[in-house]
Amino acid sequence: MTQPSANVVPHCYRHPDRETYVRCTRCDRPICPNCMNEASVGFQCPECVREGARSQRPVRTAFGGGREGIAGTVTITLIVINVLVFIASVISSGSAESVAGGGLGGLFGGSTPLHEWGALITYGYEPVTADTIRFNNGGMAGGEYYRLVTSMFLHYGVFHLLMNMWALWVLGRPLEAALGRVRFLGLYMVAGLGGSVVTYLLAPPESLTAGASGAIYGLFGALIVVLRKMRRSIAGVVPVLVINLVLTFSVPGISITGHLGGLATGALVAAGLAYAPQKHRTLIQVATLVAVVVVLLIATVVHTAGLPSLEEYLRTRPD
Repeated sequence: MTQPSANVVPHCYRHPDRETYVRCTRCDRPICPNCMNEASVGFQCPECVREGARSQRPVRTAFGGGREGIAGTVTITLIVINVLVFIASVISSGSAESVAGGGLGGLFGGSTPLHEWGALITYGYEPVTADTIRFNNGGMAGGEYYRLVTSMFLHYGVFHLLMNMWALWVLGRPLEAALGRVRFLGLYMVAGLGGSVVTYLLAPPESLTAGASGAIYGLFGALIVVLRKMRRSIAGVVPVLVINLVLTFSVPGISITGHLGGLATGALVAAGLAYAPQKHRTLIQVATLVAVVVVLLIATVVHTAGLPSLEEYLRTRPD
């Protein structure tokens, strides 16, 4: 048996034409500069780096979310969706009044065909002239439950949109960073659903309601809960929330039920996400989201079952 010469120069195991005297600290294979990955001690080869990444547990936030939430991807995506829906609503109307010139001294825009399809309303109707409407069999009473969600992405004018998207940008990023992408998205959608359901239960049946405000108020409530759990000051959040609540009750045309419903739902969901014990954290967090959604859907179905038919409503409707 022959032995290799003691002065043979080792070559990189991935690039046999390259000489090297550096070896991977994990597998001891020779590696060239292109294959070196700096480690805490020495260098590692690409295969050992990949193997180490697979065996390493991903970093989690205090509430079980992934660290990728720091990028704010969900927040940005929600803003983009709202802007695209607004553009679609303007196109559907073909009128500048959908951008501005409506309520609140002309700051809000008017209704569009997309609002008539997706905004929240109990008994559906469509305009015939500027002063008359014709009721149809649509709306929540007609089983159009999708309005509970689609109304969250519709806005009355560019001012309405900008105010909500600015609030989403300010509130959404820290919450997404703390909770992670999936938990934050669940919080946002369930809070918005809560605002829609409370509006459906309590608002006048002919009010056409739309906007992300229910979800935004849910983020207000959630941020307070999360900050308290992290033992951080809420002094910067509470005054802003109080100002917004004052505007909610003092400015006509704003959905009080949507704002308060979203605020309460968001705080409730956030409590389940933030205070879930670590041992069964994910299970309890998922159960919280599912339980809140189930309660909201049951309330919706029960309320719908108790509504008078369209004919009965029209007979008792004041002219």
